[in-house]
Amino acid sequence: MSPPPDGLGPPSSRVRGVTTPLSAAWAGLVDDAAIFPPGDSPLPEAVAAHLAHRQEWYADLVGGFVVTDVRVPEITEPLRLAVVVTGGAGAIEGALKLATRGGHDVAGVEIALRDLDDLAGNARRVTAAADAAGLDPERVHVELPHVPDTGSWLRAADEVAGAGMRLKFRTGGLEEQAFPPSHALARWIDAALDRETPFKCTAGLHNAVRHDNADGFTHHGFLNVLLATIRAFDGTSTDEVVTLLDERDPDALLAAARDEDLTRGRRWFTSFGSCSVREPLDDLTTLGLLEKP
Repeated sequence: MSPPPDGLGPPSSRVRGVTTPLSAAWAGLVDDAAIFPPGDSPLPEAVAAHLAHRQEWYADLVGGFVVTDVRVPEITEPLRLAVVVTGGAGAIEGALKLATRGGHDVAGVEIALRDLDDLAGNARRVTAAADAAGLDPERVHVELPHVPDTGSWLRAADEVAGAGMRLKFRTGGLEEQAFPPSHALARWIDAALDRETPFKCTAGLHNAVRHDNADGFTHHGFLNVLLATIRAFDGTSTDEVVTLLDERDPDALLAAARDEDLTRGRRWFTSFGSCSVREPLDDLTTLGLLEKP
């Protein structure tokens, strides 16, 4: 599989000036969404913490700092940003200008499709706006909503893939309906792979293994998703992919992970946004998948 495009990979970790890059299986896996729910960190504190992460041994684990376009002007330190566009397609150019004017490196732009009556048309408008803004389509992640009309969802995915953009799947939130059932997530992954389109996930993936969280909701695990992506790519049936997404036994997932070249899955499952960097880091180290040098 080809590597990520130039400029999309994370910087190398530095510990006392020594470069210590992590395995490609984990590099850039966690986009720092500390200011978003349920973390809701104040922006100055989140920026300071992000800069501190960049100086730690696990710095390669951390991708872009996720921020809404309207809050970009509040960031005074130049950062590598993943900018969430809060308006429609017409707001993409303005969001990009705000970020570049602030001296930031724009790792990506994320936008949700909201026109439920015409998802494919909405995707085309995003494509046109990104093109007009001179934005590399590989830096655009388009979030498709969970809708009952599978046909409209697939047509929108066709538009995203045809334009060379990437997909974004919402895997959690503050309400139960924000957590897609495993069979839906399995079909989304399969659709992305069918179109040879990388995807990222957002929300609800703080931990490696599927579990019932203190918020009362069942959360997907990012290790489940990574392994499910590999198995789906290899042609495993949808039912088996769903079973893997539903797996709650850490030992079973760890055994499966040790039998796989996990970097294969990262070609497609590129990252996930998390309001915590420490939680996924702690899970990886506890499972023995990542060791401090």
